[in-house]
Amino acid sequence: MTLASERSAGPPQASAAPSGGSVLHDVKSVGAPHAITIAILAMGGEGGGVLADWLVDLAEHNGYFAQTTSVPGVAQRTGATVYYLEMFPEAATPAGSMPVMALSPVPGEVDVVLASELMEAGRALQRGLVSPARTTFIASNHRVYSMTERTAMGDGRVDADKLMAGAQAAAKKWIHADFAQLADQTGSLIAPALYGALAASGSLPFSRAQFEATITRGGVGVSTSLKAFAAGFAAALAGQTPAVKPEVSAMPKAGAKLTGLVERIRANFPSGNHATLVAGITRTADYQDLAYAARYLDRLMPLVHALPQDGAAAHELMDETARHLALWMSYEDTVRVADLKTRRSRFGRVGDEVKLNKTQHLGINEFLHPRIEEIADTLPAAWGRWLLRSSWAQSLLKPLINKGRVVQTSSIRGYLLLYAIAALRPLRPKSLRFGIEQQRISDWLKNIVELAPTQPALALEVARTQRLVKGYGDTHARGWGNYQRIMAKLPQLQTMPQGAAQMQSLSQAALADDGGQALDKLLAFV
Repeated sequence: MTLASERSAGPPQASAAPSGGSVLHDVKSVGAPHAITIAILAMGGEGGGVLADWLVDLAEHNGYFAQTTSVPGVAQRTGATVYYLEMFPEAATPAGSMPVMALSPVPGEVDVVLASELMEAGRALQRGLVSPARTTFIASNHRVYSMTERTAMGDGRVDADKLMAGAQAAAKKWIHADFAQLADQTGSLIAPALYGALAASGSLPFSRAQFEATITRGGVGVSTSLKAFAAGFAAALAGQTPAVKPEVSAMPKAGAKLTGLVERIRANFPSGNHATLVAGITRTADYQDLAYAARYLDRLMPLVHALPQDGAAAHELMDETARHLALWMSYEDTVRVADLKTRRSRFGRVGDEVKLNKTQHLGINEFLHPRIEEIADTLPAAWGRWLLRSSWAQSLLKPLINKGRVVQTSSIRGYLLLYAIAALRPLRPKSLRFGIEQQRISDWLKNIVELAPTQPALALEVARTQRLVKGYGDTHARGWGNYQRIMAKLPQLQTMPQGAAQMQSLSQAALADDGGQALDKLLAFV
């Protein structure tokens, strides 16, 4: 805890409005003197502590006592900390006395809340720190996904739109922008950008010049911090509103090599599905080749003819089937994993995440633990089946793979190892796994096409069962097992009036836990 001990001469000053005009601080301006309360929710490495120190310095140099505390926590992304500050005017303090300030925020009693990321904003809402009667809520609307979101068996992402709507409803004043992007553009941390937004909000009784003077007094990274401050200030003044999803054009752009397939989409598929279909051919061509992308469209043509008359239901069924087909056709095998881990874009992304500079060397270590089944899946079909049957061959391999190994893909040796595996892509169509997956995909699509004319709702839920089958190794095996158990109930569900709803419940149960207990319970009643 830091307790301010400096006093500045003279009474607290009136603030200068962001435009330069003079205004008085408006938080509880009527009645007895009170503390200005501020909560900052930030993750490790974002400069939350620096932001808190700047606010203390700002207050102390402009006629206020200030106190700050911090409570570290864990956000399953990086350490999350809540910084809490209180400021009290010196002029309202009897001579020889010191104000007594709280050590932590009280729900409903916080004047300003700053959140460095949208999930941190959600935590502030959950804690009740934001009040429509008094709180100025400033947050960056970018996302850093938590481990629970990343490792969910299905799509575990929190709905950002709902978070934004909740923030707007809960706050007296809601200011948001992608302050992380502004920080990146100026070569700074996010803290100065949030500081600029706070200055622009007019929620504190200090002028822009006083805010900037605090950064200058810090003496570290002054130039870049002032640039980020200015960017955040301008973004806040722009009057940010809840994010609106951009309209998607009827025919998105694709690479030159995909022109022929794009024209095929234009000629043969409903216009409302073009965006998803272009994304599908882009993904499947990247996964294998142009012929594979063409096969993706071939597989969807029977559904075009089987769809019920044009409408919302038909659009949704085609869109979901096209999306999940692209995902299934680009299943994760050893070749795909090696390919993704050796791409230049990945090294660039990791470098950006750790803020690599020109004087630093990036080292990336990968833990690889292939199973016998994954090795067999990568081999030509006949060899793969032989390996799975041969106990002596497996006994020779197991000592090499049982404990796994760490490969430094940023080294020449490690990179070439994975590059060699990725180079097997042209041979993938002859592999054991490829043949198995293509048959599974065909069976899945056949069910969808057969159901589409008479039971489109059930066909839609069948299309969505693909989300159970993902990843590789044990994750894929569990998902495929759950998928098989659910699809075994399809003939029975076809005879039930609520068959579609029942299949949806089964899929949700399969995604509820890794062990399958929820699915076991539900299957017992179907």
